[in-house]
Amino acid sequence: MVAQGPVPKVRCDLLALVDYVDSTPAAAFCHMLDGMTPESLEALMFKLTGSVSGGTILVTDLDGNPVEPICRFAAYLLAKAYSPNTALAYARDLIHLWTFLSTQGIHWTSFSPELSAAFLGHLRSVPANRKRRDTSIRLVVSEGAPVAKGLSAATINRALVAVDAFYRWAIFTGAFSVANPIVKKQDQTSWRVSDRHRPFLTGILRQRSEVRELRLKTMQRLPRPMNQQQVEGLMAATRNLRDRSLVLLMLNGGLRPGEVLGLHLADIGYGRRRIFVRCRDDHPKGARSKSRVERVVDLHDGETLETLNAYVMHERPSDADVPFVFLVGGTGVNRQEPLSYSALARLFARACERAEIREPWMTPHALRHTHATRMWEAGMRELTLQKRLGHASPESTRIYTRVSDAVVVAEYRHALGLDRPSQTTDREAL
Repeated sequence: MVAQGPVPKVRCDLLALVDYVDSTPAAAFCHMLDGMTPESLEALMFKLTGSVSGGTILVTDLDGNPVEPICRFAAYLLAKAYSPNTALAYARDLIHLWTFLSTQGIHWTSFSPELSAAFLGHLRSVPANRKRRDTSIRLVVSEGAPVAKGLSAATINRALVAVDAFYRWAIFTGAFSVANPIVKKQDQTSWRVSDRHRPFLTGILRQRSEVRELRLKTMQRLPRPMNQQQVEGLMAATRNLRDRSLVLLMLNGGLRPGEVLGLHLADIGYGRRRIFVRCRDDHPKGARSKSRVERVVDLHDGETLETLNAYVMHERPSDADVPFVFLVGGTGVNRQEPLSYSALARLFARACERAEIREPWMTPHALRHTHATRMWEAGMRELTLQKRLGHASPESTRIYTRVSDAVVVAEYRHALGLDRPSQTTDREAL
C-alpha cells in the first residue's frame, strides 16, 4: 500500500481531509477555491505530464509530489505496450476520480459501489474542454452568462472504463483487497437480434457477456465524409508536395494520421503500387499505428503514389538520415525532424482555412471517413472494406454502411413509384 501524507482540515463541504494537499494553509486554500468550477479545481489540484516518446507519465499534486497509484498504473500500461496516448487518457480520466475523492475526503482504497453513483454525478458536472474553431456555438441561458457544455456520454463512459481498469489492476497487484467498485452485470441484450457484432460461438461458450452497471447511453453518430466540393477545395489549398501527399494518402488510402506519420521509405512499394502499414513504436514524437495488425494498402488511383514520389525525389530533405517519409523542411532548427500529430493538425487546419472550410468536425481523420464512405458506396463489400481499413471488429466498419445503402434507396424509390419495373419484368416474376 502506498503511504499517504498528513491530512489537513480544509473546507468541510468541499475539500475536507484531502490526502494530496498537505502543506497549504486551510484559510488560504479555501480562498483559492471560492467560485471555482470542477474543471479549474482539477487543474489546480493535479498536473499531468508525459514525455514526448511516451516513456514516462507523471501526475503530481500541488506540491509537486507524485500521485503514486496513478503513476504506477500508467507505468503498468506502458509496460504492456499500450499506446502512450491511451495511457495518458487513462491517467487524465483518473484525475477526475482523484478530484472527486479528495473533495469528499475519501481515500482511494475506500471507494465503493455506493460512491460510484456519486462519482457519476461529479463527472456530469465537469465542463468539457473542447477547443473548436467555431467558438460562436454556445449554450446560453436567459439572464446569465454562457454555460459550458459538460462531458459527453462517451467521455464519461471512457472515464468509468479507466476507473474499472485501475481497480482491476489494484486487485491484481494486491493494493486493493475488496471487490471492484465498478459493478458489472450479465448483458441481457447480447441475446437479442441486433446489428451489433457478435463473436463466433456466442452463446455456446461458458463465458458470459458482462456490462458495467454504471454507464450512460451513447448516440450512434454517422461518420461525416467530405463532399466533392470540400475535397477539391482542400486539395487546391495545399501549398507543397508534402502536404498534398499527406492528404492523398488519407483520402485515397484510408490511412490513419498516425499511420501516415509513421511511414518509412521502405514501406512504399512503387512497383506493386501499394503501401505497407507496419506496427512500430520508433517515432520520436509518439506517432504510431492504432491497430496492432500490419496490412497492405493498394493505391491504384495513379495520383497518390505519383505525388508521393515527387515529394520524396524533389522536396524531402535529401541529406536526411532518418527513415521516416514526412519530415520538417525549410531551414529552421527543426529541419529533418519527423512530423508530429500537432504539426499535421496545424497544416490541415491552415489548408481548411484557406479553402474556407469551417466545420468544427473537420479534422485529418475526416479524410479516412471520406475514403471509407466512397468505397462502400462504390460497391466494396463490408469484409473487404474492414480489411482495407484495418478494423479489428466489423462493428467499426459497419458505421459506414449506415450512410447510404443502395438497396434501401432502391426499394424506397420503388415504394414511391419513381423506379417502377417494366411490364416484362413483372410478367417474368409471375
